[in-house]
Amino acid sequence: MDSKPTEISSSKMFGGFNKRYKHFSPTLGCSMTFHIYFPPSPQSLSKKFPVLYWLSGLTCSDENFITKSGAQRAASSESVALIVPDTSPRGLNVEGEADSWDFGVGAGFYLNATQEKWKNWRMYDYVVKELPNLVKENFPQLDTSRASISGHSMGGHGALTIYLKNLDKYKSASAFAPIVNPTNCPWGQKAFTNYLGGNKADWEEYDATNLVAKFRDVSATILIDQGEDDKFLADQLMPHKFQEACKAANVPLLLRMQPGYDHSYYFIATFIDDHISHHAQALNLP
Repeated sequence: MDSKPTEISSSKMFGGFNKRYKHFSPTLGCSMTFHIYFPPSPQSLSKKFPVLYWLSGLTCSDENFITKSGAQRAASSESVALIVPDTSPRGLNVEGEADSWDFGVGAGFYLNATQEKWKNWRMYDYVVKELPNLVKENFPQLDTSRASISGHSMGGHGALTIYLKNLDKYKSASAFAPIVNPTNCPWGQKAFTNYLGGNKADWEEYDATNLVAKFRDVSATILIDQGEDDKFLADQLMPHKFQEACKAANVPLLLRMQPGYDHSYYFIATFIDDHISHHAQALNLP
């Protein structure tokens, strides 16, 4: 099967283009889709765009962020390309993969599963290795050596853990309502038990609150926005645990608690410009 991406849709927006692609992923063993927002072409055609990866949350695909966030306006003006992968493998028909909304399809948790049944759930390798290589080989106008990463909820967990474990690959990280301590919340415990098995030490490799003590060499401030009216705040998200871990490890964090905001894309759309600007600043440093 051809792993080279095929364009399946294109829409002009703020002078640039949202383009959706399909390709076969050897990492995941199935066809995958992803979006790229290309900003308007610069005056100098030799100039390449830096990239911002966006990782979406539970039940999402590569479409939610592109259609609902309004991020393209700021990405266009800051000349940053947006790369938005899907959230899990699809179409593999593993028994039970669609039985619950917070596990299986649409719930890859950006990890490499170790349990045989879920062996295709390797979203960590897909996001960190396969997708950047695919982009580098097929889109010469994008500069994958200048990359940052962001995400929402489960995707915020993905962005933070991937960033901390790959500080050489990303210039900055941010998140909206991230699952910062999945080893201690119901969503994370359900996913990690099934994907990774019963050894809690394996879980900690995908827990930002645990990882921040190990990977302290963070230069760019991590930006997190969290709605105070988010119904998942107390039992699933617990941003203050990550805040305490960052303080102990001397890792720069800006945690902004936003009164009245919930867990939705209305919240993301409200503050996404700040995040694009935060990343553009880091991406444009020499």
